[in-house]
Amino acid sequence: MTTEQPVEIKEILKMLPHRFPFILVDRILEYEAGSSIKGLKNITINEPFFPGHFPVEPVMPGVLIVEAMAQVGTLLAYLTIPEMIGNKIVYFAGIDKVRFRRKVIPGDQIIFDLNILKRKKRIIKMAARALVDDQLVTEAELLASIS
Repeated sequence: MTTEQPVEIKEILKMLPHRFPFILVDRILEYEAGSSIKGLKNITINEPFFPGHFPVEPVMPGVLIVEAMAQVGTLLAYLTIPEMIGNKIVYFAGIDKVRFRRKVIPGDQIIFDLNILKRKKRIIKMAARALVDDQLVTEAELLASIS
């Protein structure tokens, strides 16, 4: 992977339309435009979903892990085609082959590792993995649509 400069939260907020409590990416660690990206999310007990999921044993909902993967994939699309920022929206269009391997709890740090599998005009297919302490947590294939 060719390492580009890390992307901090202020730059992420310029690209993604999401805001608290739904912004699920803290930093992009590295990326190669048109190819791959690594993002990071720190999981704290203060996350707004933990009081309800679950009060006795806080676990990050799997759908939010997948959403975080999609947000990192959106950032890869914007970093690949920067002229889209502010002009086009990248939508989550589909998910295949999702598997949850381990729960994510407060104190974990998720690393998202995504690679573009195929790109056709307005559709991007990506392989996505979420890891905690180098252990696979979730994997999926994601489809993004640019409009």
